[in-house]
Amino acid sequence: MRKLILSLALLGLAVMPAAAQSIGGTYTVAGTNFDGSTYDGEATITLTSQTTCTIHWETGGSSSDGICMRNDDAFSAGYVMDKDIGLVVYKVMEDGSLHGLWTIAGKDGNGTEVLTPRK
Repeated sequence: MRKLILSLALLGLAVMPAAAQSIGGTYTVAGTNFDGSTYDGEATITLTSQTTCTIHWETGGSSSDGICMRNDDAFSAGYVMDKDIGLVVYKVMEDGSLHGLWTIAGKDGNGTEVLTPRK
């Protein structure tokens, strides 16, 4: 019976959906600012546990750092850029890309951002 349970557990791990896969790595960034202008760059996500991580963005000539967390297909990050504090919430897509909306504390509006894994 133990062997059957172990086999089923291992089989379950082998067929986990994309949403349960690791999101650590380097991503290309494509986004829009509050005014609709676009930016691009690179983001690096470093796992610190099975659900938490750090994230570093290099976009539009500036950089920012944050902490992040994943829950199923939801991925969020709080970040600091210069003196601004921001929040971004992404949906983890089946292809591994992250599609999100971001904002900055005390400002009206939001921007969009897509992180695409580098192969």
